[in-house]
Amino acid sequence: MLKVEALYTEYPNEKGEVVRAAQNVSFDVPEGKLFTLLGPSGCGKTTTLRSIAGLERPRSGLISVDGVAVYSSTKNVFIAPNKRNFGMVFQSYAIWPHMNVFKNAAFPLEVGSKKFSKKQIEDKVMRVLTAVGLDHVADREATKMSGGQQQRLALARALVMEPKLLLLDEPLSNLDAKLRERMRFELKRMQRELGLTTVYVTHDQSEALALSHEIAVMSAGQVVQIGSPRDIYERPRNKFVADFVGLTNFLDATIDGKAGEASFHVKSSIGALSVTSFNDFATGDNVLVSVRPEDIELTEQRPEGVNVIEGVVDFKVFLGEYLDYQVKVGDHQVLARVHPSFNVPVGGKVFMRMNPEKCITIQDNTQYQKAA
Repeated sequence: MLKVEALYTEYPNEKGEVVRAAQNVSFDVPEGKLFTLLGPSGCGKTTTLRSIAGLERPRSGLISVDGVAVYSSTKNVFIAPNKRNFGMVFQSYAIWPHMNVFKNAAFPLEVGSKKFSKKQIEDKVMRVLTAVGLDHVADREATKMSGGQQQRLALARALVMEPKLLLLDEPLSNLDAKLRERMRFELKRMQRELGLTTVYVTHDQSEALALSHEIAVMSAGQVVQIGSPRDIYERPRNKFVADFVGLTNFLDATIDGKAGEASFHVKSSIGALSVTSFNDFATGDNVLVSVRPEDIELTEQRPEGVNVIEGVVDFKVFLGEYLDYQVKVGDHQVLARVHPSFNVPVGGKVFMRMNPEKCITIQDNTQYQKAA
């Protein structure tokens, strides 16, 4: 449905220096799917979204929808934003304070190039207001509504033109934590039920994991990994992705030999381990092993199996549904996340068991840079 190919977007900053915001960005979004651009502030994700919308003019590349180019540097094509038929929702909902809910949602139909009758406008507006659960407050002043309702109104206004593509730029960032979590489920439900092809921009990893069919993690203007939420979380390809998406332990290690098709033996900073890798390494290569805290099993007695390391509890924190343990192994600290029923005092001896399939070996070759 949406195809972005070899997109480069650059612009001068206030000092006249060239900011390389998007560098060789490529991805495809199938019809009806929600695709998320995830990354820290300044990684180029919003610039990429604005390029798709037509609010930025890229230096080169291709952006097409259903095989029709809305931007092509080779064919000198640039379709104006208002001609692309894309719906957009930004961090600021831009609700018109002098209009009620119905009028806010109807506004794009009344000012658009295509003319609709009063009856057509009423039917279209009430249909989208019903879809977002605001049909019962159509006559209410828009600014008298809650933040969650205003967010849904901004979405309704974007949907009323029946856009080919919905573009969302951090639409939940202005909501409080509990409302943001509720709206994630609401947004996911609407996107799935209405079959909206959506590109979503966020720096919030939990949001990306909860909402997306597929995620592109961005750093320094580049896409560093594309995959399903589970792939991104469980199979990071480099240190940046492993570190940015969730908590993890990084262990310095050296490849000691191959153990199978996608597995190796390593000498790590806490001892000998069996690990999994999606890259090919040679004996003697220096690598990093990433292990999520929840993938470390703690026991008081030495368990059977491989990847069992003895340590001492250095610190622990009760967090309601789980406990975080800092376990000291020599000079190294390892974070383990366990059920609150596990109770070993600080200074007590514990054993850590790590499933080799959850010990992911990666190269430490990602630069932490900002783009735009």
